[in-house]
Amino acid sequence: MTTFKTPQRRHGRLTLALWLASTALVAPSVMAQDAPPADPAPQSDVVSETNPDQPTVVTVKRGRNVPNVMRRTAEVASFLTTEELKRTGDDNAAEALTRVTGLSIVEGKFIYVRGLGERYSAALLNGSPLPSPEPLQRVVPLDLFPSSVLSRVTVQKTYSPEYSGEFGGGVIDLRTLTAPREPFLAFGIGTGGNSETTFKEAFTHYGSSTDPFGFDDGTRDVPDRLAAAIATKKRISAANFPATYQTAVSGNIANPELNLQAIGQSLENARLNLIQSTDSVPANFSFNLSGGRKFDVGAGQFGVIAVVDFSNSWKTRNGTQGSAFIDLGNLVRFNDFDVSTTDNNVAWNGLVNLGYSIEGHDFQFLNFGVRRTTKRTQIKEGNDALFSSNTIRDDSTGWYERVMLVSQFNAEHTLSEKMRLGWRLNHAVTTRDTPYEKSIRYEKDIAGLYTHDGSRQQNKTGFSELEDIVDSAGIDFTYDFSLGEGRDGKVIVGMDTLKNTREATSREFRLKASGLSGPIIYTRVDYLLSDFNIRPGVFEIQEVTGGQGASAYEASLEVQSGFVKADVAVMPLVRVAGGLRFENAEMSVATINLFPSEGFTPTTTTLDNDYVLPAATVTWNFAENRQLRFGASQTIGRPQFRELAPQTYIDPEADRSYTGNPYLTDTEITNIDTRFEWYDKPGQYWTVGAFYKDITNPIEILTISDQGGQILQSFVNAPKATLYGLELDTKRTFGSLGQGAFFENKDWILQANYTYTQSEIKIETGDTVDVYSGNVRQSLAASNLLVDGTPMQGQSEHVLNLQFGFEDSQSRSQATLLATHVSERVSARGASGYPDYIQVPGTQLDFVYRKGFDVMGKEVNLSVEVRNLLGTEYEEYQEAKGRVDIMKYPLGSSLSLGLSTKF
Repeated sequence: MTTFKTPQRRHGRLTLALWLASTALVAPSVMAQDAPPADPAPQSDVVSETNPDQPTVVTVKRGRNVPNVMRRTAEVASFLTTEELKRTGDDNAAEALTRVTGLSIVEGKFIYVRGLGERYSAALLNGSPLPSPEPLQRVVPLDLFPSSVLSRVTVQKTYSPEYSGEFGGGVIDLRTLTAPREPFLAFGIGTGGNSETTFKEAFTHYGSSTDPFGFDDGTRDVPDRLAAAIATKKRISAANFPATYQTAVSGNIANPELNLQAIGQSLENARLNLIQSTDSVPANFSFNLSGGRKFDVGAGQFGVIAVVDFSNSWKTRNGTQGSAFIDLGNLVRFNDFDVSTTDNNVAWNGLVNLGYSIEGHDFQFLNFGVRRTTKRTQIKEGNDALFSSNTIRDDSTGWYERVMLVSQFNAEHTLSEKMRLGWRLNHAVTTRDTPYEKSIRYEKDIAGLYTHDGSRQQNKTGFSELEDIVDSAGIDFTYDFSLGEGRDGKVIVGMDTLKNTREATSREFRLKASGLSGPIIYTRVDYLLSDFNIRPGVFEIQEVTGGQGASAYEASLEVQSGFVKADVAVMPLVRVAGGLRFENAEMSVATINLFPSEGFTPTTTTLDNDYVLPAATVTWNFAENRQLRFGASQTIGRPQFRELAPQTYIDPEADRSYTGNPYLTDTEITNIDTRFEWYDKPGQYWTVGAFYKDITNPIEILTISDQGGQILQSFVNAPKATLYGLELDTKRTFGSLGQGAFFENKDWILQANYTYTQSEIKIETGDTVDVYSGNVRQSLAASNLLVDGTPMQGQSEHVLNLQFGFEDSQSRSQATLLATHVSERVSARGASGYPDYIQVPGTQLDFVYRKGFDVMGKEVNLSVEVRNLLGTEYEEYQEAKGRVDIMKYPLGSSLSLGLSTKF
């Protein structure tokens, strides 16, 4: 992808519109899911059969109160059911997973398992991998998956060979809704707000007339003249394009109107540059429509379920941002800004799942679509010590559009009582489109008036696109067998193939002036950058896109794998699951030369590795309702595409820049896990687990520069690291907790989990790390960039979750208090000689209440959700003989109200 698409580049609009239209047509006749099977009645502890000619055969059966799902899995795993998703009231998978032992959320969308970053965890949808619309990650962000389309979420923390070898913290398998047992149609509507945002003053910009629906009306399309100029593969500058209509066209440019003045005037101005103040941010709004039904078709059953979701929400962050430097051994503030950011987030989700079952054969065809848009307006005002002693102000606007479309076909065939065959096909596409990412800087003069001269104070207009595609397929064969004496087992043999491709391009322009003075530098931005001023001698468009392959790349990952796994009761009460996975993977990232005349030769980074990855888990059911699991495995972690690409990217969330390192290598991990489980009563349990990981070549984010108001970070392989910890988890249920009407008919629940984690970066004398600097490879002493014994990036020492509440079936009410605490963690390494960046997630307290009542003969459900009751703030800082807040702002408390009914 070397050039931008013409205004028809958003072909995804038509595809998504048709997809949603088909979903809407199906929805009224559809939706829900099969209820999970109930646990069977407890079995006898001992079954004795006496034969006069044979010795007595005694088959010991343990596991009274052990849930079915825990009997079926040999690995250390956690599960979220539909009922739990409803109880916690979380909007998406990322929020829901923070309730699982050892998991924490970063940036509201990435899950850290046991303190390991998102790179060490895989996210699957119905067992198939997914692409990512995030420029910095190959891992799909889990905020894309609304809880309304999920039937179950599995988090497996010990490795087993049927999963990809890219496994460090765990694998998260999201299972979507399937055909319902009973036909239904459900509708829900909701509203809400935030104490820092709703009905408060904020900054925004107009954009386009259709922005409230999450679609641009064409305002942000790449202008025809700009697209034509880009297609020439020449940098837009005075050297390549004439400055006026009268100047002769040079080179091979055929269109005489392709000149700097016409190109500059084609850019959208007022609707995207002009920031305005609103007196009252509107409340959030959402709706959900779902339905499902089964039909008898021939000798089998055909089922359909569909979901359509929409939400429009707002978030304002008013806080401070800064950077630090060391002065006479003390850490002091370098830059100091007040920052106000307002995001308008619009989400569309749609799911249609078709299933057909006939004796011994099950087929599922899933279509799932997600569209997320963020319209951002930001004003940053303060002092930049490097730029000027005067107060400066940066205004910026942006439109960030993420789309994911997934099609899956899954089938299961029962070939006989002992043999089963399963296969799946998956095609998924994600795109991230960021048109007209605008910024402009002003400086206060001695009279206190803001000025912009187009030279000392700069402006920028950026366009970027990313497309990520995953095609995958898998097949597995299962054979069940018996060893007698109640010992059974199965063998699974399978193959998987995956091809992941990505294309990413960014272009950046500025309207440059020189020597401007007088009234023009004081004018409002929509007049300042108007067509009248875009002419010779005033403002002239100039392309500032990074050269030398820094602004475009294409990448691919192809993985061919096979595995064999046995799960056998080797002796009464002892079960062993283990096997091997073989993977051949070739990853490549190639830079693209956007400007051939500049003489850069594109480079390609290739990683080609074969791995044999063993895994084994032993489960010993040593006592009634108690069992012990022990697992060991070897796994890997590959660099993300973006981490290998030497392209500079600005993350608008963190307001910092990243550049890749093409010299990264794979991470290799040895995993050891053990867990004790005690299911003392039906629906209740205690678990205690411990884990240890030995990690070679872990990837860490390293700060290259944090001066000049813009933090620049990159990626390096640390030599080694270790990570270990302890997990505690319990669920208790109670009858009435007191006397009086309030306590009658209430079943109480207490669920708590705690994870303690420690990690250390290991550096020995002579260890080196490879960095990318000045387009060349440099091997530096690891001790110059990293500190031996420091914790791994993203690892929190303490993660605690607590849920306490009741359910009253007679009054149809449910209330839950939820608390989550995550201790501070390293978000990034500081520059050489500087302390690390520390993030403080803190403690969050939420309350969820649900109540059912009848209206005109129909049951209506009311939901009330209050989030962040403690008013916890976002906080990131550096500290060493002084403390400097890098970013700090209040999150506010949120209230959401919803009504839903089912027909």
